[in-house]
Amino acid sequence: MQQTLKILIADDEAPARSRMRDLLGDIAHVEIVAEAKNGKEAIDLAESCKPDVMLLDIRMPVMDGIEAAQHAQKLEPKPHIIFTTAFDAYAIKAFDLNAIDYLLKPIRQERLQAAINKAHALQPNQIAALKPLQKARSHLSIHERGRVLLVPIETIVYLRAELKYITVRTVEREYLIEESLTHLEVEFGERFIRLHRNCLVAPQFITGYEKRLNDDNEQQWVALLKHIPETIAISRRQQHLVKQS
Repeated sequence: MQQTLKILIADDEAPARSRMRDLLGDIAHVEIVAEAKNGKEAIDLAESCKPDVMLLDIRMPVMDGIEAAQHAQKLEPKPHIIFTTAFDAYAIKAFDLNAIDYLLKPIRQERLQAAINKAHALQPNQIAALKPLQKARSHLSIHERGRVLLVPIETIVYLRAELKYITVRTVEREYLIEESLTHLEVEFGERFIRLHRNCLVAPQFITGYEKRLNDDNEQQWVALLKHIPETIAISRRQQHLVKQS
């Protein structure tokens, strides 16, 4: 007996979600477990409903479908991804990301059936990892205690490398991720400045600079941060930033 696939639909347009429900209603062995209006909502819902397949529209507000598909790779179990869009220019990019299929709107019943058949034919351990995004993410996904937490980039005060982890600091708390600080700097270079070889700081959270004694009892410039008591040491190489401020 064929397994029933749990489906999550994500599309910012209510008529598009309604049409997808109708199309799926005529397909056997599928169950719609959640609907989302954007990528962030899709990831949040997927945490609890654990879909086998995520039908992701590519163009959505808050978080688009391509970024949502990237974050979905940290979900357990990892869902299959099928992209939907009205813009066929995205087709090559979608397949570059190793999605199992790509559906061009208006979606035809037979094309959706074919995509669902592909998902039925694949086992969860046959899901290929998606390639990294070519554009900056709107959120970082944090895997914590079996959950995936989405942290908006604009809320991040600093990113600091410590051993093999990166500390992601917001006003409220710290998170840990396993990523490269160099890669994060390339991806988010317009949002952060490097104050030290191991730390990127968001300029909007810097309230000023001050000289203080360091652990070696030497004078060192530090950056003062908005809403948090911590300071960030500034390396000699980056002290020109103090003069420019």
